[in-house]
Amino acid sequence: MPLLGRLATASAAAWAYLLLTHGDFWLTSTRLLVNPPEPGSWPSVGVVVPARDEAVVLGETLPTLLAQDYPAELAMWLIDDGSSDGTGELARTVAERCGGGVSLTVLTAPPPLPGWTGKLNAVQRGVAAASAAGVDLLLFTDADIAHHPSSVRRLVATALADDRDLVSLMALLRTQTYWERALVPAFVYFFAQLYPFRRVARPGARTAAAAGGCVLLRRTALERAGGLTRIRGNLIDDVALGRLLKRSGARTWLGFTGDPPEVRSVRPYPYLADLWTMVTRSAYTQLRRCPGLLAGTVAGMGLLYVLPPVAGLAGLVQHSPVPAVAGLGAWAVMVMTQAPVLRLYGLSPLRGLALPAVAMLYAAMTVDSARRHATGRGGAWKGRLAAS
Repeated sequence: MPLLGRLATASAAAWAYLLLTHGDFWLTSTRLLVNPPEPGSWPSVGVVVPARDEAVVLGETLPTLLAQDYPAELAMWLIDDGSSDGTGELARTVAERCGGGVSLTVLTAPPPLPGWTGKLNAVQRGVAAASAAGVDLLLFTDADIAHHPSSVRRLVATALADDRDLVSLMALLRTQTYWERALVPAFVYFFAQLYPFRRVARPGARTAAAAGGCVLLRRTALERAGGLTRIRGNLIDDVALGRLLKRSGARTWLGFTGDPPEVRSVRPYPYLADLWTMVTRSAYTQLRRCPGLLAGTVAGMGLLYVLPPVAGLAGLVQHSPVPAVAGLGAWAVMVMTQAPVLRLYGLSPLRGLALPAVAMLYAAMTVDSARRHATGRGGAWKGRLAAS
C-alpha cells in the first residue's frame, strides 16, 4: 500500500477510536440537572472573583452576581490584583448601585510570592477571607463571566443532588466577530477532546479537569486536598485544580452551559491577535514545556486534522480508493463530531469542514507558545510574566 494510503488508514483508525471509545467527548449533553431537587437546608456560598484590569467588563458581569436568587447566605470577595484601571473602585460603585442581599468585599491582593502565579495568589487571598467567614462552598468565577440569576442555585442543587465535591461549567464564549466564530468553537472542541467531560465525572477514570470561569467546590474538599498551595505555580490553574481534587478522592463534574446559558463570557477577542495571545500564553505549558511533546503534538494534529482532506482529495484525483475512502471518511467523522459544539454556539455544522485549517492555526499557536517560552516571554498576561 502506498504511503499516503497507509497514513490515511491510520488517521481513519484514530478517528474511529475517538468516536467510539473516547468518552463521547464530542457530545454536549453533559449539563446541569434541569430540575434538581432542592435540599432541606442550603449551604452558605462564598464567591471569589480575581480581577486584574477588568473595569471594561465588570459593569456588565458584576451585577449578574449581585442579583443571584440564592435562598441562603451568599457573600462575594473581589480581589483586585494590582489593577491600574480602577477595577476595585468600579466594583464598589457597582455594588452600591445594585444593592441587594449579596454582600461584596473588595480586597487587594498582595504581591505574589516566588512560585505563585498572579491569579492563584489573588484567589488564595479570597479563599482565606471566605474561609475565615466559615462558608460551606466556594465559587471561583472570572471577572468576565456573566451569570444567569439562578446559576448559583442550580450549581449548588446539582452538586448536592449528585454528591459532588466540585462542579464546573464551561462558560459560553463570545462568537460575535469573524475570528471568534472561526476559532472559539474549535477551542471548546479541542478542550473536550483532551478532557472528555463524562470521564471527568467518572470516579474511577484518570481524566480530571475544570473550567476556570465557573468552579463550585466544597471548602473542606479543597482543604483535604492541600489547598491552592499545591498548584500555586500552574498557569492552567483550572485543570490543575480539577486534578488536585480528583486525585485526593473528591467527586468532580464538568459540563457544558445550557440554554439559556448559566454562565457566559463577555470578554471580546475581536482579532486573530487577541485569540493568538490567549492560546500562546499556556499552550506550551500544557505540553509540560517538553520539545518532544511539542513535536509529537504537531505531528499528531497533522495526522488527525490535515491529512484526511489532503489524502481524500488526492485519492479522488488519482483514482486511488484507499486514501480517498479513508481520508474522506476521517474528514466526515471530524465534521460530525464538531457539529454538536457548533450547534451549541448557533453556528452551521458545515463550518466543521474548515476544522483542518483551524487546527493548523492552533498548531502554529502552540509552536509560537514554545518560542515565547524560549525567549522568556511565556505566560505573559496583562503586563505580568507568570514567574513574577
